[in-house]
Amino acid sequence: MQDRNQALLALSGRLLIAALFLPAGLGKIANFAGITGMIASKGLPAPAALAALVIALELGASLALLAGFRIQWAALALAVFTVAAGLLFHDFWAAPAAQAMAQQQAFFKNLGIAGGLLLLAALGPGPLTLDSRKKGS
Repeated sequence: MQDRNQALLALSGRLLIAALFLPAGLGKIANFAGITGMIASKGLPAPAALAALVIALELGASLALLAGFRIQWAALALAVFTVAAGLLFHDFWAAPAAQAMAQQQAFFKNLGIAGGLLLLAALGPGPLTLDSRKKGS
């Protein structure tokens, strides 16, 4: 029973993390110009290419989490992205006073999400994955 509960908890955790990144990637497609403008406003190079890369990462890695395919790599990539996004786009230390609290909360939420992703990468995704099915066959 313990193994079954752990397997279901691991699967549930992966689904919930993917529920954050999959809609975010789809939303960026729908608002590509806005996302490109936001990236450009931070002075980052090639904003359209960077936006496309971010969309590919969010969609690809979240689908990998859902399917249970190469999860450690997907989790590591999302963790790095999430920390970078926090540093670049939730820079509460440079935000106007009226926005500082909201940016600080978003920044620390990003760090918490990255922490969960690092745990997933370190401890593994559980047995309910495509990767574990391939190993078993």
